[in-house]
Amino acid sequence: MKTPFRLMLPALLAATVCPAQENEVILKGLAEITGLAMLRPVAQITMPREKLKAYFDERINEVVKPDEIRIEELALKKLGFAPPDFDLRKTTVELMAEQAAAFYDYRKKQMVLLEGSSAGAMQDLALVHELAHALADQHFQLEKFIKKGGASDDGSLARMAVMEGQATWLMSEYMAKKMGQSLLQSDAIVGMMANMAGSGASGFPVLQSVPLYMRESLIFPYSQGLMFQHKVVSKMGKEGFKEVFRRAPQSTQEILHPERYFEKSTPLAAKFVPFPKEKDWKKLTEGSVGEFDHKILLKQYSPSMELLAEKWRGAYYQLWEQKKDSNRVALTYYSQWADNKSAAEFFAAYKDILTKKWKKTKFSEDKPNSLSGRSEDGAFSVRLEGVRVSSLEGLPEDEAPR
Repeated sequence: MKTPFRLMLPALLAATVCPAQENEVILKGLAEITGLAMLRPVAQITMPREKLKAYFDERINEVVKPDEIRIEELALKKLGFAPPDFDLRKTTVELMAEQAAAFYDYRKKQMVLLEGSSAGAMQDLALVHELAHALADQHFQLEKFIKKGGASDDGSLARMAVMEGQATWLMSEYMAKKMGQSLLQSDAIVGMMANMAGSGASGFPVLQSVPLYMRESLIFPYSQGLMFQHKVVSKMGKEGFKEVFRRAPQSTQEILHPERYFEKSTPLAAKFVPFPKEKDWKKLTEGSVGEFDHKILLKQYSPSMELLAEKWRGAYYQLWEQKKDSNRVALTYYSQWADNKSAAEFFAAYKDILTKKWKKTKFSEDKPNSLSGRSEDGAFSVRLEGVRVSSLEGLPEDEAPR
């Protein structure tokens, strides 16, 4: 699934305030690497650090409606990615304020640099990263590119991995070239840069304190996106910088396993569990739950089964709000797996998920292909049918499936 905070956070590195002419030198270097010409100079503004929170608060208001944040927060909680007391908007603003001193605002087509940043190697790296975004934006309109993934939550995260992965790869290649090297000549350098991107949370207390899913989904586009872009460029050369925008991956599985991108694999079409007494409920949202989401879900609740996520072939969810009681929100979930064995293993793991994501879980039925019971969230029913696992959760007792 996706969450609005991904669309608003700057890179996980600080950046130095540089004169416009230095930006132009960097852009020309990036154009040489990618074959994408710089079409126009990049506008640049500076901002006092104390105004950063207000700037991002305004940006949230521009990008996301209050009800959308509420619904995304509900989805995180119902699926088990965030605790019941989690505040998505507050955490998003805190993360954004904690993050870097420079970022490219693709809505306003400008670099935003904070006053008082000091020069250094890490700052230079981040500046190249953000200017790589600016160059891609001139050719592929990043805002539209991200929005096109809106029909699929998992597809949106895959598109974020394209955008951030390419910028991270170019940042790494730009600096490697300064030392007379190239990522295309050394997989070791690529692995090292991916590890650096993956460990980016260590210097940010707020990022370290957020739920595992939120933290991992912010790092994923940089670390795994870098590896994905490397595979594409290694196979296609400079054309690969264009291909990933023109034919975006449809799922995080393609980011994690680039061979599936080259095979042009397609996630299974959406299927949803029939909802009881649908006329008494309002559908709030629906979307996809990808391999990455399942990897984190299993890592969080059933760690020994984390690798099972690779057997994912498609999954979807819906949130329903009861018309007479807006505090009652139900979840429908459907997933399909590579084979009966992997589906049965996930069904077993889902019992762990139910037990641990709620504090008071009691099972009234516990069979090899069916689970049912209650938690403080309401009644639930989980079914295993061949390669499919489905669930209804959060229902009032009188609407629970029998």
